[in-house]
Amino acid sequence: MKDIVQVGDDILRGISKEVPTEDIPSARIQGIVKDMLEALDAEPDGAALAAPQIGVPLRIFVVSRRVFGTNGTDEEEGHDEHLVYINPVIVNRSRKKHVLDEGCLSVRGTYGNIERHANVTIEAYDENGEPFTRGAGGLLAQAFQHETDHLDGTLFIDGAKEVWDVDVPHDRVS
Repeated sequence: MKDIVQVGDDILRGISKEVPTEDIPSARIQGIVKDMLEALDAEPDGAALAAPQIGVPLRIFVVSRRVFGTNGTDEEEGHDEHLVYINPVIVNRSRKKHVLDEGCLSVRGTYGNIERHANVTIEAYDENGEPFTRGAGGLLAQAFQHETDHLDGTLFIDGAKEVWDVDVPHDRVS
């Protein structure tokens, strides 16, 4: 399984490259997606993961089914069909914003308050190379913004208004 890259590694500060759409079905891209999903599933507190976080400078992120909660709809029960986002672009942002606490699997033990749009709409390709558009609010909107920031070399600590550290068990530090 791939280790999650930690703050200080140059790859987290680079701008990721787009995946040519004809390459999406390739064994290489499918392997990267598989590695990302496995790395994210191994993190009990992970909501999403961008490719640079496993050392791959490509515009891909994945979302954990844990983000969808349990309020009774299929989407919220973790049956959302869109867990893989290739070449994602946020195409719409609400005017309304919230200050939210946030952490990152690549900045272990550090949390902060950051202002995020309450709702966003994203366009991307799925793991089969099919384009889709997905609107989101709540934790999913926050994840979309956090992960697209990763693809542009930005970490949440760059825009956090307040940052604090917490103890992380040694077995949780990558």
